[in-house]
Amino acid sequence: MTSDELREIQAPFKAKYKASPETAVIHSCVTGALLLDHPACRIDTLQGPVVAGMHPAVGGDGSEACSIDILLEALVGCAGLTFNLVATAMGIPFNDVKIKVHGASDIRGALGINKEVPVGVTHIRLHFEVDSPATDEQVALLVKQTERYCMVYQTLLQPPVIETAVSRV
Repeated sequence: MTSDELREIQAPFKAKYKASPETAVIHSCVTGALLLDHPACRIDTLQGPVVAGMHPAVGGDGSEACSIDILLEALVGCAGLTFNLVATAMGIPFNDVKIKVHGASDIRGALGINKEVPVGVTHIRLHFEVDSPATDEQVALLVKQTERYCMVYQTLLQPPVIETAVSRV
């Protein structure tokens, strides 16, 4: 896709959202259900069900998705798409781009072994491997703009308010 084609596709959306900002708010919803035969949760995705189970570090066998991996996959997907869109919009060519995300977690927190240890990912490293005729300055700008416009990246940097509710059936 060329930058002109991308602008043509996005122009009506940008115009609509500038004229009516309230229409720019999107709502996403994902559902899941606990499995009854073992500790896992089936997540209903648009691409089909995904079962999130225990990581091998806490007793899983590795056959099911790990929630931490799902989080990091979301960052790879969003950062990759955003990098692609920014490069296209700026007319910066690339031959190949690979994105790797490494996350570090001390599992003792999640297992309740040490209450001083945080539960969750405490360090994330996002790495772009770029094959492009672009200059180093252009690639640096692409990465900077990707960080700025990647929704998952920004959500991790500035966590949203999370509310929990319970209903009984």
